[in-house]
Amino acid sequence: MDDERQALLQFKHGLIDDAGRLASWVTEENSDCCKWAGIACDNVTGHVHKIHLPGKYCYFAYYTSDKAYEECLKQRLRGDLSPSLLNLKQLKHLDLSLNDFGEKQIPRFVGSLRNLRYLNLSLSGFGGTVPPQLGNLSELRTLSLGSFYESFYESGESTSIMNMQWLSGLRFLNHLDMSGLNLSKAIDWFQVINTLPSLVELHLSYCQLMHIHPHVASLNLTSLSVLDLSINYFSNSLVPQWIFSLTSLVSLDLSWCDFHGSIPSSSEGFLNMTSLRLLHVRRSSFMNSSFVLKGLSGSNLVSLDISYCGVSSLALDSLHNLTSLQSLDLSSNQLTRAIPKSLGSNHCNLREIDLSANNFGNISLTFLLESFFECKSPIVESIFIDDSGVSGHLPDQLGQLINLKCLILDMNLISGQIPLSVGGLSSLKELSVRNNRLNGTLPDSLGLLSNLVHLDISNNLLMGVVTDAPFSNLNNLKVLNGRGNNLILRPHLKNWNPHFRLEILFLNSWDIGPQFPLWLLQQSDLIDLEISNTSISSTMPLSFWGSFPNLEYLDMSQNHIQGRLLGIPSTLSILDLSHNKFIGQLPELSNSSLIYFLDLSYNSFEGMLHKLICSDGGKQLGLGVLNLANNHLSGGIPNQCWERYEWLEFLSLENNNLSGGIPRTMGSLYSLSSLNMCNNKLSGRLPSSLKNLINLHFLQLAGNKFVGRIPTWLGTKIMFLRILNLRSNNFRRFIPRELCYLTSIHILDLAHNNLSGNIPRCFKNFTILAGKGYISDDIFFSISSGYIYVSGSASLVMKGREDTYSTILRLVLIVDLSSNNLTGHIPSELMALHSLLSLNLSRNQLTGSIPKNIGDMKSLLSFDVSLNQLSGELPVSLSSLNFLSSFNVSYNNFTGRVPTSTQLQSFNESSFCGNKLCGDPLPESCAVAVPDAHHEDEDEEEKGGAHVADLGLITSTVFGLIAGFWVVVVPLIVSTRWRIKYFGFLRELKYMICDAIHK
Repeated sequence: MDDERQALLQFKHGLIDDAGRLASWVTEENSDCCKWAGIACDNVTGHVHKIHLPGKYCYFAYYTSDKAYEECLKQRLRGDLSPSLLNLKQLKHLDLSLNDFGEKQIPRFVGSLRNLRYLNLSLSGFGGTVPPQLGNLSELRTLSLGSFYESFYESGESTSIMNMQWLSGLRFLNHLDMSGLNLSKAIDWFQVINTLPSLVELHLSYCQLMHIHPHVASLNLTSLSVLDLSINYFSNSLVPQWIFSLTSLVSLDLSWCDFHGSIPSSSEGFLNMTSLRLLHVRRSSFMNSSFVLKGLSGSNLVSLDISYCGVSSLALDSLHNLTSLQSLDLSSNQLTRAIPKSLGSNHCNLREIDLSANNFGNISLTFLLESFFECKSPIVESIFIDDSGVSGHLPDQLGQLINLKCLILDMNLISGQIPLSVGGLSSLKELSVRNNRLNGTLPDSLGLLSNLVHLDISNNLLMGVVTDAPFSNLNNLKVLNGRGNNLILRPHLKNWNPHFRLEILFLNSWDIGPQFPLWLLQQSDLIDLEISNTSISSTMPLSFWGSFPNLEYLDMSQNHIQGRLLGIPSTLSILDLSHNKFIGQLPELSNSSLIYFLDLSYNSFEGMLHKLICSDGGKQLGLGVLNLANNHLSGGIPNQCWERYEWLEFLSLENNNLSGGIPRTMGSLYSLSSLNMCNNKLSGRLPSSLKNLINLHFLQLAGNKFVGRIPTWLGTKIMFLRILNLRSNNFRRFIPRELCYLTSIHILDLAHNNLSGNIPRCFKNFTILAGKGYISDDIFFSISSGYIYVSGSASLVMKGREDTYSTILRLVLIVDLSSNNLTGHIPSELMALHSLLSLNLSRNQLTGSIPKNIGDMKSLLSFDVSLNQLSGELPVSLSSLNFLSSFNVSYNNFTGRVPTSTQLQSFNESSFCGNKLCGDPLPESCAVAVPDAHHEDEDEEEKGGAHVADLGLITSTVFGLIAGFWVVVVPLIVSTRWRIKYFGFLRELKYMICDAIHK
């Protein structure tokens, strides 16, 4: 009918069709709209009664590749819904799901399509509130508004419904899906749903429902067969009693509802729910009950999920005779024994079982799988037993599970070799045994798994030579993760051409060199490639980039790859070429570049930064991480182009030959979290524009020629600094008190400058160093597309030695003010930094004494106050610093005895020289005051004379014993130095005797 054809054309005119899905909708008068894509007409009347135009589900494409995701998004219609649809008087079916209508509100006119029986707008990107006019669609049987966003966990403002009274008029409704809509304010949801007697399916997942009415005994929904209330906010709620009155339920999903408590003794629980086939109650502690589980015994359940329920092995023993069970999820419980065989006819009907994240202790894998091996024809397809403490070997009987498609055994204690019988798993598509203790090499029988798509053997103890045999027939392999082993790949043929076409390949720590492997260049479908530390030392082939048109992630770090880097493909988002031997100029970035992570550190690149930073075009770039450290770059830092990098979080230019000043334009890097320019030839003052970098956590400018005062805005504007390293510059004047606002500081290094004045007492405000703050891993580590990298590294001096810290940097807590012109006393408030590991105040002009409460700094590993003008005695509390491994108080004016402790006496005397100290470990002994002898009265002497004469022999014997005790034993008790020398003598004597015996 022409009027309906025109209505459809107007409807098309309002849409944006990137993929040409509506190409058949043409304007020619003789065109039959009933034959257009997505249109169906009534065979008798000719009226349009169906518009079926769902888009594509792109969630999985997002995690496949950017290209696949973009292609998928093109299949989605966009634009506006035209009211011309009102001319389709007989329209009964409207499906616009899985499209993208840009968060526009559902048009009210949809409520005027009175003949609609089926309306599906789910996953269609609508926003705002759902118009109550939809309540006028009295003929509706199916209403699906669920999840307007593809991942409602990540959506912005969720679509909401204030009340649900308009639903009461939909008396014929049998399918209602509102999953993902915000119903937190629709307090009438429970009462309204109870007025829809025809409901067969009800989906209210992730609706932010608050109240579940746990004490209501029953509902009127006698026809309800599917109920999904998963992922709601029923916090601390009892399990609702009305659930058990829905005896017609076939499918019940209460996952992530956190129901707890127990079922009243008057309730029969699941006993009368004989139609139930699917029961998912993940994270509901009420299931950890023998009474509740016994109610399921003998039922016809096909799928049971009681993961995260705290179920113990004792409670599980109550579950019997689930002979129809095909899928069983017992993950993340408290199981310590194998599941009982009585649960499901020796498990011979199970197709999927998940026992992950339990605590099986030292139970062997063979014992856990024993029931499946006893089946004559095991039909199990998926086994998940990861992170459960399972030990033993991979059983030889594995080959009997000929229907097995997925075997996941990650993060256990499984040892031994991969058995030859693995080749019998002819149906296997995914095998993952990462993070175990497997040894030996890869068996040739792996090559028989022609259906294998995903193989993960990463982080084991595999070693030895691998030929091409284990990969011979893996025609369908897409993912190969072998990282973290010590295997050597040596194909039999130099021109080996594997049959697989991989999309993901991780072989880091394998030996696949020294030449660049030619077989790798044939993997044209690669998206992710990681071959770091693989002993490649040849030049990168000229055809390398052209071989991988879809490459998004490349890690070839820690090799000896040579050559020039002439360009970076625009498809790459992560590129790590660090620790190689690349030479020449830095490459350019194209306007279409998608690069986010670029690490070219530890190479031999030379020349200016300008070529890379100011590549042709002024387009904003999404670069987030740029590491050019440890190269031979020279010239100045570009003044322009930094405004293009609004997403840059990490910038390292350390250990190059850059000169000039820091340009003011770098103050536009508002997202910057880490800036490292150490060990260059930069000079001038720090530009005040850097105070705009309010998200900065790491600022490292050591080893340059910066001058002037340390800016006060470092403390008042950039208040979240964790590392401030200004070491070895020419900063002068006082340490600004404003630095005390850096309460989260981990490392404060101002050494080797020209600073003067006193040490600020307010350093006690450093809460992390005082042990009062929380050390966050998120600041020191970042994740991009699943790639974990260290947000900051630092070259620091501790214990008199310079080391580079990266992965443990968050644990390094240092204050270093050495080699300046600081005066005054050491503030006692500084001793409040109880978590400090290293304190260096050496080579200054400090006076006074070491604060007596230095013993409060229990975590100190290194303490250095040498080459000052300190005086007085060393505090006795130094003896309580039990972790000291570096100590220096030399060349001051200290006097008195060195305090006695195991730590202090272990240091060399050079740690104390240049003072007037005595006692161990110094050679100077301290004078000991000996009291005058007292003479006995002559009367007493006369009284005892007779006794002495009578007991001459006894007296001489006792005197000898006493003299021996005082001369030998007591000095060993009193004098630490004597004791050390005595036992040292015994130790040397032991070694002399042992040497004599061996000779």
